[in-house]
Amino acid sequence: MKLYDQNNTLSERHIKADKNADERVPDQMWLRCPHCHQLLFAKQLTQYAVCPNCDYGLRIPARHRLSWLVDSFEEFDKDLQTKNPLHFPGYQEKISKLQRQTKLNDSVLTGEASINDQLFSLGIMDPTFIMGSLGTVTGEKITRLFEYATTHRQAVVLFTASGGARMQEGIMSLMQMAKVSQAINEHAAAGLLYIVILTDPTTGGVTASFAMDGDIILAEPHALVGFAGRRVIEQTIHQQIPVDLQSAENILHHGFIDRIVKRQDEKKLLEWLLKTGSVANE
Repeated sequence: MKLYDQNNTLSERHIKADKNADERVPDQMWLRCPHCHQLLFAKQLTQYAVCPNCDYGLRIPARHRLSWLVDSFEEFDKDLQTKNPLHFPGYQEKISKLQRQTKLNDSVLTGEASINDQLFSLGIMDPTFIMGSLGTVTGEKITRLFEYATTHRQAVVLFTASGGARMQEGIMSLMQMAKVSQAINEHAAAGLLYIVILTDPTTGGVTASFAMDGDIILAEPHALVGFAGRRVIEQTIHQQIPVDLQSAENILHHGFIDRIVKRQDEKKLLEWLLKTGSVANE
């Protein structure tokens, strides 16, 4: 009995797991960077939600980005609603749920913004709204954004984040590529500036159209930029592709992007570009 008492110390006893521990740990307290796989304490990320180890910008809602990007913002077309053109089962319910969660009517936030008193037209695609997919309302909002900018002779700044066309809207989704591109063409014909910032991910029909139509194309560090996904490419060509094939850095190296810009530097750079562009148009 004495021997048992000696061995029955805290260091010798079996410690049972606390089954209720998870309930006391806040959700998303710890995150893992998708790029460098570093384990991050959520409070390390600051307002920019950037990995302190590799500068990868985590996917964030459009309104989160807006909170530190501009000095003022007036939203456009916030009441537009999809008509579910293909009558896709459960689609309207999904849209309604995401509208409540994101406070957006669809996958892009558009409006007139200012940075240091410089007015411009701003669009921010939201990766939390069906992965920023391109639907009819998305395309209509971006088209109207460019039309407003052309009428009011403003530059356009567009942050892209998309998985591509929205399957629930089929061919109607694909038609948005041509519609937006035509509005961009009219904006360019008026001699106005269009700046694109590619964020993670920018893929599919968005990459194949307005994401690559900018006068200046920027990208956040390590953003995925491409048309088809890795698995589709490899199944098509029957060989593996390089790990970094669709990274922003590799695309910059091959001349399709003008510059990689860290998220915390975007506001200052946009201010300079908008000022330079407005002087050039005088």
